[in-house]
Amino acid sequence: MDLLRALVRTARMARHTSGLADGLPADDDVLLDAPDERLGPALVAAGRGAYAPAARLLATTREAAEWESRDRYALRLAAFARARDPWLREWRRAAPHDPDVLLVRAELAVSRGWHSPARVELLREAGPLIMAAAERGPRDPVPWRIALDHARGTGVGRAGFERLWAEAVRRSPHHYGCHVSALKYLSAAWYGSHPECFDFAERAAEDALPGSLVQALPVRAAFAHLVDGGGPEVRRARLDEAADRAIALSAAYEPGDPWPAEVRNLLTYVLVRLERWPDALEQLRRIGPYATSFPWDRVSGDPLGQFLQLRDGVRLEVASSMPLLTRSQKRAGRPAARSQTSRSERARPDGD
Repeated sequence: MDLLRALVRTARMARHTSGLADGLPADDDVLLDAPDERLGPALVAAGRGAYAPAARLLATTREAAEWESRDRYALRLAAFARARDPWLREWRRAAPHDPDVLLVRAELAVSRGWHSPARVELLREAGPLIMAAAERGPRDPVPWRIALDHARGTGVGRAGFERLWAEAVRRSPHHYGCHVSALKYLSAAWYGSHPECFDFAERAAEDALPGSLVQALPVRAAFAHLVDGGGPEVRRARLDEAADRAIALSAAYEPGDPWPAEVRNLLTYVLVRLERWPDALEQLRRIGPYATSFPWDRVSGDPLGQFLQLRDGVRLEVASSMPLLTRSQKRAGRPAARSQTSRSERARPDGD
């Protein structure tokens, strides 16, 4: 019987896997951490040693209070500066007290600290720079997101964390980046527990604005639980509820929209771990060409390769659960030729 099941599974995969590639971009068209149309030119200019486009971009986000975009751009610019920073040094010389250059420098200092064997020492040295960025941008929540990351790495206690969190939400109650940093602090890997992490994430998601990425916090809590090995602390229903909430958020955005790409990549990881294969395939279609390093860099040194390999694996899993024949084929009493089956006649996984 086991042999028969294996043969049927193999036959299903052979019949259906190729058809399930519909709606998925070719491997060569998938991009890792692709910048949007605003950030791209700033990175190109930075690569040539020019800081002005980056300065204009961050100034625009600050003046328009585009805090979510500002946070993303600061992270990406600091990541770029870790490898190539002449443009940032020029910017600092030209405008040492500019709140935007201070923001990038603060993010860069914390990032370098996190990636150094002397982490605690380097992070402590970054403290004054974070406070300088906060003072120069009094309305800006992003320095406080950096401060929360800094607090996690320097062992700030719960009272200190609460003070930083209060400063962050006073400036922007629903800022996604600050919520993510707080969630990390409260995770079991740092200073909290899986249930506490879920409690925080679910409360924030309930209070979140429509379409806010904060609604995806529970699926981040699910990710933290799963990569930590799972266990009885969190029941399966809670993990599924987190995934369902993130699926609803994903549906609020158009397929192929780069803005929720990281959330969709994270959701796909969680759905795969939960063996919800048809739901995972649907999210892969919604991701389109926008793969993101997180979460795949947590499980592989080649995040893009891991993403592409996972796409193939999900298609195989979905195909293996599909019937060998469609209902119309069964009524006709004959199988359709594999290569001639029309797109409308192909069996589809549930939820597709």
